[in-house]
Amino acid sequence: MLIERLSGYFKENVGDLQPPEWSGYVKTGSHVERIPQNPDWWYVRSASIIRKLYMNGPVGVSRLRKEYGGRKRRGVRPAHFAKAGGNIIRTILQQLEQAGLAQKKGVKGRTVTGKGRSLLDAMSTQIKRDLDRERPELKDY
Repeated sequence: MLIERLSGYFKENVGDLQPPEWSGYVKTGSHVERIPQNPDWWYVRSASIIRKLYMNGPVGVSRLRKEYGGRKRRGVRPAHFAKAGGNIIRTILQQLEQAGLAQKKGVKGRTVTGKGRSLLDAMSTQIKRDLDRERPELKDY
């Protein structure tokens, strides 16, 4: 729910997070057979990346490539793991930096800024309030 709401927020409010013109023609990695079917996949991936930065601390492009990688089918040969493409992840991280939601943390990678942390906290609090209103039996959890 957080990623869904955050991607909608990015699409409407954050002008720095715009998909490049090549984003409609690329696969997300060598292990994927087709381009993404969701037309708003750039915003969904951006929301997912900022959540990973928030949860896992300083994270670099290489570790995110491993997170978004998957099984590469190789025909009659056994399948192997393949990392995701790095340009998409790197471009999103640069756009998050321009928007002021992420920052470089030395050589270790990138982390969420105070502005990004407060945005994620506000979104999750709003989701919790909405869930408490819709489903009062879940209030204890």
